Amino acid sequence: QVQLVESGGGLVQPGGSLRLACVVSGRSINWHGMGWFRQAPGKEREFVAAIDYDDRTSYNPTLAQGRLVISRDNFRNTVRLQMNYREPEDTAVYYCALGKTEAIATRPGEYEAWGQGTQVTVSS
Repeated sequence: QVQLVESGGGLVQPGGSLRLACVVSGRSINWHGMGWFRQAPGKEREFVAAIDYDDRTSYNPTLAQGRLVISRDNFRNTVRLQMNYREPEDTAVYYCALGKTEAIATRPGEYEAWGQGTQVTVSS
């Protein structure tokens, strides 16, 4: 059974940075696209970033603006999301997801497994 476990969330001040990590067990991520989504209270889950099996990346253009970097470490079966210059509107639960295919995927239905999420709160 595949499991995804996120870590790295917490409280950060506006302008600060966080690095999230997602460790996958029960399946090698080598041939899977991976993604990060987030969900703020009262809002739908939205796409943040994705990476394909060959390290090509895609970002939500309304969120990125050079402030996000997604990366993968196939040896450690891990995907990471570096988030810089956080703002209060970035407060949300951040979810890692395992893609159904090796390609970039931006919609939740294109993912077959999800982590439980990690809370990120941006506040002074």
